[in-house]
Amino acid sequence: MQKRLNFKDVAPNALRAMIGVEAYLSKASISEKTKELIKIRASQINGCAYCINTHTQDAIKNGETNQRIFLLNVWKEVEGIFTEEEKVVLAITEEMTLIHQNGLSDKTYSNALQFFSETQIADIMTSVIAINLWNRVVLSTHLQFGESLA
Repeated sequence: MQKRLNFKDVAPNALRAMIGVEAYLSKASISEKTKELIKIRASQINGCAYCINTHTQDAIKNGETNQRIFLLNVWKEVEGIFTEEEKVVLAITEEMTLIHQNGLSDKTYSNALQFFSETQIADIMTSVIAINLWNRVVLSTHLQFGESLA
């Protein structure tokens, strides 16, 4: 791949804003485990190897199991691996990441209200938005393993 612009050098204010969202999410009402599931699943959909690598490692550090990471791409097909709450989070992640298909459905949103407060749903949505932003920057700049965006 052709080397592209260094985002932190040419758009430092944009990068600071992105880091600001991450600062908000570090204090968000959802667990680190949930945030990492969102990051990995969205990155799988977007084909962002850099982010999949980063966030699977972070998930393992936060106590996630290899089995759940291996099965995350097929979460709808496995029983007893992901909780009902996690399935709702993964559905939100997929529907928002693939927003061009239909966006966040009323059914998924209603299911989310059974498990999460509106504040938690907003934090889940913000997590999905954030990782999609990072995926797009990484993929568009051709950031490689070992390089740092921030």
